[in-house]
Amino acid sequence: MSEAIYQAFVSIGWWEILVTMCNTLITFAIIKKFLFKPVRKMLAAREEEVQAMYGNAEKAQTEAEQMRSEYTQRLAKAKEEAAEIVGSATRRATVRSEEILKESSQQAAAMMKKAENTIEQERKKAMNELKDEVASLSVMIASKVVERDVKEADHERFIEEFIDKVG
Repeated sequence: MSEAIYQAFVSIGWWEILVTMCNTLITFAIIKKFLFKPVRKMLAAREEEVQAMYGNAEKAQTEAEQMRSEYTQRLAKAKEEAAEIVGSATRRATVRSEEILKESSQQAAAMMKKAENTIEQERKKAMNELKDEVASLSVMIASKVVERDVKEADHERFIEEFIDKVG
């Protein structure tokens, strides 16, 4: 009996092989339908999601690069504008300082001219006063010497002649 059990255990039955193969194919078909397809769909969805993330990351990187270049351009433009403003202010300051120097030079020249005119007028006034004093002294001296009164017109004529000779 043990041989019958052994033979039943070790023997190959074609029906059993066929049933086992059919069971394996049915199991494979069921697994394929209910397991492989959902797993593949999930993997495809995950792959699409990853691709979308990569696409968004590339798009964000492109936008960041574009924004950085715009920022760099704006910064360069702002620096140029600042340099223009500083240059313009410097030119205006230079022009204004030249105007102020010119005005002050003109004012100084006018003051010098006015001072020279005042000095000239004072000199003429002093000369006239000196002439008048010399004339009155001359009249006094002449009246003492001659002991007579000299007429005013004669006196002025004498003074003019005296001053012309003296210089």
